Amino acid sequence: MASRSSRGAQEVHLLPLTDAGSPDVAGGYIYLPPPSDPAYVVRFAIEGTSSICRQGSLWVNVPPAGSQFEPDSFREFKLHPDFSRTLEIDVPIHIAGAFAFYTTYTPLPDFSASQTSSPVPTKTPTYYIDVSPKLILNEAPLPLDALSVFSVISKFMGEYPKDWEKHLQGIGERGYNMIHFTPLMERGDSNSPYSIYNQLEFDPLCFPSGEDDVATMLSTMEKEHGLLGLTDVVFNHTANNSPWLQEHPEAGYNVNTAPWLQSALELDTALLQFGLDLEKLGLPCLLNSVEDLLRIMDGVKVHVLDKLNLWQFYVVNVEHNAQATVDAWVEDAISFPDGGFGGSGVGGLEGVKDWSLKEKADFLLAKGFVGATHLGPRFHRRIDPKVGAGLLTIIYGRYDSTDNGAPDQGAALNTIKRILDEINLAFYREFNTDQTEILEQLSNRVKYVRLDDHGPKLGPINVENPLIESYFTRLPSNKTTEKHSPNSMALANNGWIWAADAMKDNAGPDSRAYLRREVIVWSDCVKLRYGQSPEDNPFLWDFMARYTRLMAKHFAGFRIDNCHSTPLVVAEYLLHEARKIRPNLAVFAELFTGSEEMDFVFVERLGLSALIREAMQAWSTGELSRLVHRHGGRPIGSFEIDEVSGNDKANMPNGHGSHGGGTFHKTEVVHKIKQSPVHALFMDCTHDNEVPAQKRDARDTLPTAALVNMCACATGSVMGFDEIYPELINLVHEKRLYSSPYSGHKVTVGGDDGGIGGIKKLLNQIHTLMGKDGYDETHIHHEGQYVTVHRVHPKTRKGFYAIAHTAFPGYGNGNGGLSPVHLTGTKAKLWGSWMLAVDDSDAAKKSVLADKKFLKGLPSRVLDLGGVGVEAKANETTITLPDQFPPGSIALFETWIPGAEHSGGLDTFVTTGAKEAFSELSLADLNFVLYRCEGEERDSSNGRDGVYNIPNFGPLLYAGLQGWWTVLRDVIRNNDLGHPICNNLRQGDWALDGVAGRLERMSKEDGYSSLQQPAAWLEDRFKAIKKIPSFLLPRYFALVIQTAYGAAWNRGLELMNDDIRHGQEFVQSLAMTSIQHTGYMKTASLWPDKSVPSLAAGLPHFSSGWARCWGRDIFISLRGLFLATGRYEDAKEHILAFASVLKHGMIPNLLNSGTEPRYNSRDSIWFFLQNIQDYTKIVPNGLEFLKESVPRRFLPYDDTHLELNDPRAYSTHSTMAEVVQEALQRHATGLSFREANAGSRLDEQMKPEGFQIDVKVDWDTGIIFGGSQSNCGTWMDKMGESSRAGSKGVPGTPRDGAAIEVTGLLYSTLVWVAQLFKDGKYQWDGVKNSDGGSVSFEDWATRLQKNFERCYYVPMEAEDDTEYDVNPAIINHRGIYKDLYKSGKEYEDYQLRANFPIAMTVAPQLFSPDKALHALEIADSVTRGPMGIATLDPGDLNYRPYYINSEDSTDFATSKGRNYHQGPEWLWPTGFFLRALLKFDLMRRTTKEEKTESFQQITRRLEGCKKQIRDSPWAGLPELTQKNGEFCGDSNPTQAWSSGCLLDLFYDAREFSRQ
Repeated sequence: MASRSSRGAQEVHLLPLTDAGSPDVAGGYIYLPPPSDPAYVVRFAIEGTSSICRQGSLWVNVPPAGSQFEPDSFREFKLHPDFSRTLEIDVPIHIAGAFAFYTTYTPLPDFSASQTSSPVPTKTPTYYIDVSPKLILNEAPLPLDALSVFSVISKFMGEYPKDWEKHLQGIGERGYNMIHFTPLMERGDSNSPYSIYNQLEFDPLCFPSGEDDVATMLSTMEKEHGLLGLTDVVFNHTANNSPWLQEHPEAGYNVNTAPWLQSALELDTALLQFGLDLEKLGLPCLLNSVEDLLRIMDGVKVHVLDKLNLWQFYVVNVEHNAQATVDAWVEDAISFPDGGFGGSGVGGLEGVKDWSLKEKADFLLAKGFVGATHLGPRFHRRIDPKVGAGLLTIIYGRYDSTDNGAPDQGAALNTIKRILDEINLAFYREFNTDQTEILEQLSNRVKYVRLDDHGPKLGPINVENPLIESYFTRLPSNKTTEKHSPNSMALANNGWIWAADAMKDNAGPDSRAYLRREVIVWSDCVKLRYGQSPEDNPFLWDFMARYTRLMAKHFAGFRIDNCHSTPLVVAEYLLHEARKIRPNLAVFAELFTGSEEMDFVFVERLGLSALIREAMQAWSTGELSRLVHRHGGRPIGSFEIDEVSGNDKANMPNGHGSHGGGTFHKTEVVHKIKQSPVHALFMDCTHDNEVPAQKRDARDTLPTAALVNMCACATGSVMGFDEIYPELINLVHEKRLYSSPYSGHKVTVGGDDGGIGGIKKLLNQIHTLMGKDGYDETHIHHEGQYVTVHRVHPKTRKGFYAIAHTAFPGYGNGNGGLSPVHLTGTKAKLWGSWMLAVDDSDAAKKSVLADKKFLKGLPSRVLDLGGVGVEAKANETTITLPDQFPPGSIALFETWIPGAEHSGGLDTFVTTGAKEAFSELSLADLNFVLYRCEGEERDSSNGRDGVYNIPNFGPLLYAGLQGWWTVLRDVIRNNDLGHPICNNLRQGDWALDGVAGRLERMSKEDGYSSLQQPAAWLEDRFKAIKKIPSFLLPRYFALVIQTAYGAAWNRGLELMNDDIRHGQEFVQSLAMTSIQHTGYMKTASLWPDKSVPSLAAGLPHFSSGWARCWGRDIFISLRGLFLATGRYEDAKEHILAFASVLKHGMIPNLLNSGTEPRYNSRDSIWFFLQNIQDYTKIVPNGLEFLKESVPRRFLPYDDTHLELNDPRAYSTHSTMAEVVQEALQRHATGLSFREANAGSRLDEQMKPEGFQIDVKVDWDTGIIFGGSQSNCGTWMDKMGESSRAGSKGVPGTPRDGAAIEVTGLLYSTLVWVAQLFKDGKYQWDGVKNSDGGSVSFEDWATRLQKNFERCYYVPMEAEDDTEYDVNPAIINHRGIYKDLYKSGKEYEDYQLRANFPIAMTVAPQLFSPDKALHALEIADSVTRGPMGIATLDPGDLNYRPYYINSEDSTDFATSKGRNYHQGPEWLWPTGFFLRALLKFDLMRRTTKEEKTESFQQITRRLEGCKKQIRDSPWAGLPELTQKNGEFCGDSNPTQAWSSGCLLDLFYDAREFSRQ
């Protein structure tokens, strides 16, 4: 159990995992804050039956409290599957670093009705969690974003401790808080700090007492100067004269350890000798022109490449290999490769003889070749003689010296030579390509170093300046090295390659960079050869680990030099060693991978704190502005990504939940892990790049410094930048020492001579303050030569504003013309404005460069500038610049918003109190608060009000909070401050007034008084935020809506049962659609004389009036939306309302509040009766419901149509049991009636004969038949409407006869009432048939069961046809259940549709389990789409999967949407399909693991629906989709039964789990 904070709230960082086990975090990069005390937790949230839960475990190497981190020590957390829950695993974070996790599981096999072998266990990729280090300076935390780093090259610091102390004091005086030291170790011959002679000894010239001096210095830095220490660590290479190389040449790449480098070494040696022989060869030693270069290159071809015969490293020695192969053939030393020659065994032999020469060559390359992939010694590429002999045997047969007719050795030798020559063709091409590249690289490099103006122009070619930089260090011959092989004595030097693959070892076997001369080499550094683990080079790994631990012992941070060339496994290992010593180690690196994606790989695996970026890389003001923007932080007024904190912590839906469903933890503050960029250490200039005086204009030093320090990240500078050094310091050859006017002196803020140190102190102080306090919102503006930056605190709204006039070449001395700056709603105070004047004349440069002892800056002065205007008005501050504000000038301001100093309190105010305010709302209240589409809103306001319309965006989908949240959800996620909703909020208070006013108006209506509290809460919050500047309104409006929405959402869940309250996010989202679809409507109550909430079939098309309440839709939806959620009273009200209008033994399809109900659906009554049965079984004491009395709109057992005002209407009552019995009895005796008010007024599409309804029972089978080819009485009820196509009045899917789902529902009802009768709970034992005879319910059910499969099943095998009522001539699929029995078109009986799973679900006793499961398997593969089930088999000739209701073509099948149910994929059948699949699959499962697999098969099939409801702007599931889940524009975007039937599934799953 993780610790709680002192406030009692546990900090949680939510990490949801996908079905595949990957982090469900945008970008995939997980970056967490420093460890806290008490520890925060990472909460892994995993859907209970996702794929990784199958025999699954989560493995995490985050150590428990008190334990040391070991990268390979993973803790196991078993994943116990739970279909209805989200699994949560809390892992406390106690230390910083790079941690890893993965899951192991057994993949879910493809579903099959037959037994299949289980896949083998597998492991997901490894994913990473980076935890930021917690830096402490003088006992106070120092956030990474507050770092101000200062780089020094240690060898220029002078004498220790005297000179060092002066410099350190001057650095601290300028407000820096960390010093970056280039390596402080003993240096090699080149004197470069990065060419380390001895990694375990500090430079004795600087630190006579070695490690003690360094420890003392770092202690003094921190205690007296407020400076932490950061050092470079060099893992890639060592000095070429490091003494330990002579003991351990295996630490480098030599011909023994890397034989593939032999060719590169020979070339390097030959080129060096050629360079020494130039004069002897009559070639120029001093290059003065390109012509001289060309002569040199011609000499390379003749005297080097031609003599080296490098081709021998590439090709096969034909003579030798051919003879070895023939010898093996003669000696019968034959080997046939695995897989033979393409046939079975050694088969296909005759075909081999006919192979072309290339095919034979390709065979040997694939099956019998050694060394094809990389180079080695000369002629190391060869074929396996035994495999070659095998090929000869196939061609010629086995060698037989006694057979005079057999082929002789000469013929075989010629054959194999020809094959080898064919193989060599490709190798020669490879050689030619590489040799061309060698010449190209050599020419380019020699030209650069000898001729190019921007090159070093090294002068004559001699021993001191050879023709080439050698790629190899030759170790000296002495007593130490004489024990080693001569092949160990030349070690590859390190270097870098343009645009190289950062994951590739450039000296490894897969690279030819050293041969092709692609490496820009550092001849003073030997490249270290680690291998992949310590076992590959024990000495080197141990030695470098000791070095790394020594650095970590003393320094707070590392800069990994040349990080992109360091093998990841090496860096991981060494950083682990470092973090053993210093867990809170800050690690920085420069990466030149050329790919942001590859940068992420290094960052996440190494736990890099930040990547080093540099402002001096910008080539223009615009590019500098872009860099500042990238590192500046979030835009001002940004939205809160985390959910609402405090007492009103909201369990938000649609990907914004506190933890995606599950138990609501009141004492937690849950942070959603958000997308994070790679953090930056943004330097104004680094120690190895050119300074402003070289790249731009020296005056740009000041504006660049200001812009960098305004960024919301770690920042840094280098010795010489503040001092305005004229050029980059050559860290290898430079001998002078640092000088700085700030060393040894107190630095005061303001302008001065000699550099920008006084202003830099102020900038550093401000940067550190903003970093510590969390000023993370920034606005950057670029205008011409100017960049302005405004950085503010997100809560207090205090900030700093900087204007920088950059100085690039050609900018001159003018003002630059910045437009007046208008800071809306903000006050500003000028802290100062300054300009930098620099003498960068040639004479000045020459003067400072002439100093032989010290490095000095150009003459400069920072001058105060006057005339900056700050004009405060009521609602804004205007800033203007004076005429004199030349390039190199800056102005700095403090800003604040009046009254917002304590706006942290405003955040708290607007995000608290909602829970209480919404605590009295009913479910019907919540329908109004959260939802109401346009039609519903118009209905409730008598047409006065509709949904809010956002200019340039469009109307909201709902008038309630969901409408706002649908838009704001993505705006917040993307921080889209330019969205039209944000513009509308900034322009006026219309949205605020609309949200609060809507609730306030409704609270005055009868029955809605509970809305007064939330209306008042909203009014108070909006009143408070109206006082802040308009540019902040989007942020605070979003906070209010987010808080209110979360409170309303949680109140809705609170009013449902435990299964919903504690269910996974998907279940909760489904359950909330019951609120979405159920509400009071003035035009659509369930009763004609009283107002009650009614269930809409779908929104927005079925929202009000007669179109809202459909009997069939309601009773397909009711079990899921009402009973499974615990909304028993709503279920009861709907059942009673429809029971009251029972007529003809049927309920109406269209209720119309009971005024003019329409009776044209033959199936609705059976879903209705099924719901009554479900009610009695699910609701506590549910059987009592059968005694409930209901008034009757029409007289019982009487088909007389009564108008509403007829005195007989509602004059009688029946119990619910009597209603059930009447429905059964009327069907038993048969129905035959013509719809009341038949004609065009009732249905303008239907033909006259379609209004006739006939239903009867075939008592031989017990099956009910009904309907005709002129009407469509089941849910597939689309009537043809197109006169143009001739389909008007012709049903698309009449489904007359006996629909399979009706038969199943009938059987379910009969079994239920039969059992009730046996239990004494139902007074009737049966019905009278049309002949007046009695039929018991049990007998009726028995007849159905006896005949069901005979009538409906289509057998797998034709030989079984005689046992079933089938017509083989029209069977399309076998092993399925017919959709209909004895319909008007026989072929329609045999169509594979979505209906048989309904019967399976309610009446599983009718089905043989094995037959049922096989039929479901067929449907799963043939008709199941991403979300819905195809309404017709795609193989059917009538399949038309694209429903477009507006189409008015001549196509009989599709015009006016007649194909509504002829292929489009409907979602509600998915629920029944998955319920049936789960039910029958569980029947065959015996073990717990097998049953879990059943649940996981269901979970896999819900992925599309889960994504849909999470992403849907309507927060629901659609009515239908087109083929393969494609969007259907004519579908209701949220449909009651689509959600309800999936809630049924989860209810069943819970019941099965309990069993």
